[in-house]
Amino acid sequence: GKFFIENVPVENIVKQFSTPSYVYSKKIILNNFLEFKNKFDDIDHLICFAVKSNPSIAILNLLANNGAGFDIVSGGELQRVLAAKGDPKKVVFSGVGKSQDDIELAIKHDILTFNVESEAELYRIQNIAKILNKRASISIRVNPDVDPKTHPYISTGLKDNKFGVDEKKAISMYKIAKELDSIDIKGIDCHIGSQITKLQPFEDSVKKLLELICHLDSIGIFINHIDIGGGIGIQYSDEEPPTFSDYAKAIKSILKGRNLKIIFEPGRALIGKAGILLTKIEYIKNSSDKNF
Repeated sequence: GKFFIENVPVENIVKQFSTPSYVYSKKIILNNFLEFKNKFDDIDHLICFAVKSNPSIAILNLLANNGAGFDIVSGGELQRVLAAKGDPKKVVFSGVGKSQDDIELAIKHDILTFNVESEAELYRIQNIAKILNKRASISIRVNPDVDPKTHPYISTGLKDNKFGVDEKKAISMYKIAKELDSIDIKGIDCHIGSQITKLQPFEDSVKKLLELICHLDSIGIFINHIDIGGGIGIQYSDEEPPTFSDYAKAIKSILKGRNLKIIFEPGRALIGKAGILLTKIEYIKNSSDKNF
């Protein structure tokens, strides 16, 4: 008749930490991460945990110790990764509003790549890298105009979303980047949304990126890695999201024979079912229609 998390009685946690308290299962987080990782062990890949999904330094440290990289959207998130002993060379930096200080911090720590979301950002990274006498690695975030069939507020891959640039603009930006003396072109990136429960949007976006990579190759711009973002949904009620196995099978079949490193940015899929919020009822308030 008692509720346990792993082998710890919840009432012991309440006695020690009171309520409200967030409680996470190390075992579930690790199992999720290793299960995802194992599905791609036969190809060159990097799993960059989306820090925005849970920035707890203890959780970031757990994942870093097991080989994870990180997807960040601010200088503050990079500082959390560093505090958690994460490797900055496994960090990808996304987000539409990267500040001067954010970019400078990331370049000084030699992050893996910036996922560039606008031409203005590309020039800012170039200017800061030049001042620091360093080279900055970039991917361009392409908006593939794929409908992820999710809630409109967490859809990020349609042409009217603020994230990324369309394919035509991406080609133009790659041409500019090739001529910039403090920029290294490393990859291509997209992230079409969150809480996606169908495989089709993932497949469509990867196919569009591969077409773009082929075009870039034909004009002498070479891509080392493809970052397909995150977005795999979890079950809250009656959703039926794809399993890690189904997801891996679909992605690997499209990328078969390609000499590309693949980067993933999962968040919710690894952490969403791993925690609970412990609360205590303080009062019951009766009203004519319902009790609160």
